[in-house]
Amino acid sequence: MSSARKGDGVRSDERRLKVLQAIVQDYVQTREPVGSKAIADRHGFDVSSATIRNDMAALEEVGLIHQPHTSAGRVPTDRGYRAFVDTISQVKPMSPAEKKAIETWLEGAVDVDDVLFRAGRLLAQLTKQVAVVQYPARERSTVRHIELVPISDHHSFLIVITDSGTVEQRSIEVGLTDPQAVDLSSRLNASFVNKSGPDIAESGLDDDTLSPADRQRAGSIIAVLKDVMTDDVEERLVMAGTANLARTNIDFTHTITPVLEALEEQVVLLRLFAEVSGDLAITIGSENNDEGLSEASIVTSTYGGAGTARLGIVGPTRMDYPGAMVSVRAVARYLTRILGS
Repeated sequence: MSSARKGDGVRSDERRLKVLQAIVQDYVQTREPVGSKAIADRHGFDVSSATIRNDMAALEEVGLIHQPHTSAGRVPTDRGYRAFVDTISQVKPMSPAEKKAIETWLEGAVDVDDVLFRAGRLLAQLTKQVAVVQYPARERSTVRHIELVPISDHHSFLIVITDSGTVEQRSIEVGLTDPQAVDLSSRLNASFVNKSGPDIAESGLDDDTLSPADRQRAGSIIAVLKDVMTDDVEERLVMAGTANLARTNIDFTHTITPVLEALEEQVVLLRLFAEVSGDLAITIGSENNDEGLSEASIVTSTYGGAGTARLGIVGPTRMDYPGAMVSVRAVARYLTRILGS
């Protein structure tokens, strides 16, 4: 008897989870509160509307849904959206045509700035939300390639390419012959590729195979290399699709102004990006530690070598979470591939 009741309880919990999923899906699609009859008609539950009403009452009791108006259906709460998102284990992958379109659009970029702007515009178009792309932070970048180019008897160019695709050039007061430039470039690459600024030690080329003069030249070059890789450059964001918020204005209690103000204060988004972890992160409504974003959801993913930066979307809590997750993750992966090529 008790086993039967236990089994009934498990089945009830599973059904209530499916009822919650149905409410989220229907509300995202229609923007209308969802009633028990609509769920029974649209989702093929093999139970009566009365049973679904009981399930909805149970979901409301634990704060996963609420009734915005008397005699209306139910809508998800922030906790309801969170429970829904946490049940998403698999999402529909993009079609080969969609993947090819992303790849082609991003590969047409001429430099890092262009590829990041393209990624933002693309993400905004795919999700119909506001897209935000963080520039890779210099202190998290590593050296991919170093090149020395003689330009006069007393000056050379130091060219550094980072793992995020950024190209930095510095004029250095070091005269080099072509053979010396080739030799020192090779030694610098052997010592410092895949190292970040804090890992670059000026004694890295202090070995017996270098003449005193070459050792002095190397020390001067490495000092500039370290400066290049540790410059305190202000973190920046690329933003696209802000106009999409106007389309979803009805999803906010009063106005979209608080969200727009939060977006304008880029430090708010940078702080939120720093607070989340993992390849894919979703924060919903009150989970965002900023009052202006208390009715918004943010879906982000890391990109770049070792996840050096994040990109994502900002929109109302009533959003297509599975579609957003697919789009954000796909653009992040293609951006990583292109910057790493």
